[in-house]
Amino acid sequence: MSEPRDIPGVLAPPPLIYVGFLLAGWGAGQVFDVPGLGLPDLLRRGLAVAGLIVGFGLEAAAAGLFRRARTAIQPWKPSTALVTGGIYRLTRNPIYVGMAIIYAGLAIGMDSSVALILLLPCVLVVDRFVIAREEVYLQARFGPAYLAYRQEVRRWL
Repeated sequence: MSEPRDIPGVLAPPPLIYVGFLLAGWGAGQVFDVPGLGLPDLLRRGLAVAGLIVGFGLEAAAAGLFRRARTAIQPWKPSTALVTGGIYRLTRNPIYVGMAIIYAGLAIGMDSSVALILLLPCVLVVDRFVIAREEVYLQARFGPAYLAYRQEVRRWL
């Protein structure tokens, strides 16, 4: 008989979920010749760069906090500490918020209306099949400390 694994059991690595939806949207737009966003190039590029800067900034801030706490950032590894400071005071999932902003920036930069539309179902998949499982795991792992944190801070924004 095997021991239960000390991990959340997420559906798939979250970056792969975001990349999968992004590429599926871009590919569908190309195959079915769906019009782009209709934004002027300079605006489109500016929004894309802004999305990348903000998204990677959120991820870097979160990663730094995980490093300082000496706990795994990957959801397929055990958590050894509950991170609640810094950017985690504003959202329980700054990494996934960052990934969503990066996705939006890339979709805009690629001028893909289909990819941008698919951001919503992508976020729903991450919410239900990644974050929900992580929350069950964190509650079991950290108990009342996580419950108190969860009541004070929103899941997304």
